[in-house]
Amino acid sequence: MQENPFIVKGYKSPAYFCDRDDETAAIILNIQNGADTTLVSPRKYGKTGLILHTFAEMKRRRLNYETLYVDIFATLTLEDFTKTLAEAILIKFPEKTSIGKGFVTFLKTLRPTLTYDSISGSPQLRFNYGTVSEKEWTLKSLLEFLNTREKPVVLAFDEFQQITEYPEKTAEALLRTYTQSMQNIRFIFCGSKKKLMAEMFTSAGRPFFSSTKLLTLGKIDSDKYAEFIRGHFSEVGRTIDAGAVDWILEWTRRHTFYTQTLCNEVFAVGGNVTIDVVKNTANRILERESDYFLQYRELLTRQQWLLLVAVAKEGSVSKLTSTVFLKKYNIGSSTNARRAAESLQEKELLLTLESKEKQEYQVYDVFLSRWLEREF
Repeated sequence: MQENPFIVKGYKSPAYFCDRDDETAAIILNIQNGADTTLVSPRKYGKTGLILHTFAEMKRRRLNYETLYVDIFATLTLEDFTKTLAEAILIKFPEKTSIGKGFVTFLKTLRPTLTYDSISGSPQLRFNYGTVSEKEWTLKSLLEFLNTREKPVVLAFDEFQQITEYPEKTAEALLRTYTQSMQNIRFIFCGSKKKLMAEMFTSAGRPFFSSTKLLTLGKIDSDKYAEFIRGHFSEVGRTIDAGAVDWILEWTRRHTFYTQTLCNEVFAVGGNVTIDVVKNTANRILERESDYFLQYRELLTRQQWLLLVAVAKEGSVSKLTSTVFLKKYNIGSSTNARRAAESLQEKELLLTLESKEKQEYQVYDVFLSRWLEREF
């Protein structure tokens, strides 16, 4: 059975990664120049893959760095943050390695409870704190352990805006103080909520103000993505019509996750690919997700639902409160539309795309957008 080259989860190798050459080069340049990086993109645009690809490229170039990726999306407190960081270090540097041995020895000074998941085998830590200062000291100690490694460390925190939700209101200032003092660590702060990340790193009153190089991840160039898709079919002796490739990129709006998912399922069909094969596959995806998508109608208010359907049917809307748009879809007043839009953005159902020329709104989930467009 041929291996499917269109990866929809994780990162495999440069051969299965499309473009992002400029962004990869920019991050590596920041690292080599001693600068930290803030990477912002909508969810599922491929920022995690970009970080792991950057790490792979650094290894290919034999750059003298240790690299560590930590996803803090599921964390709710500073204590969770510390636990997640410690577990990521254990996974990255197993006890059989020299760094791993040193880290396990170091951990004993923090007196955690260490167990291993019975199914995955992943380490699970629990720290026992008596005071708030002990929590802060433990976090600082973990960073200092990385900071004292022989090789400089590149430490990437994904979904970094999550720290703004912690009950510890000093978390942002504390982390800024700690990261600023770690001269042997290059930090990459990734986030999917653009507004929150912008406030954290560009507002003069915030601790992380002007402390990093800002990089915004956009869509992959159409020609490069088309070449990537055709190339993987060609490598296994199969063809995909030019019209089919164009249709994929237009229908998925070049949103990386949805483009990869559709290509993955088209590839799995087998044989040579025509535009009809692609359209049939896309319809199967929408049918499969329809029960899940229908639940949104029960979870949203009437105004929110009407606005979501309206944006989906338009594809992209620049003026949500225009009289013509509101009347066309019976949404009501501009005030109601504005409130509904804010709620949908908070729920990450509505995506805001900004450029120098204009601001546009789209349904965040491309498959949901296409389903709403088709069904309503």
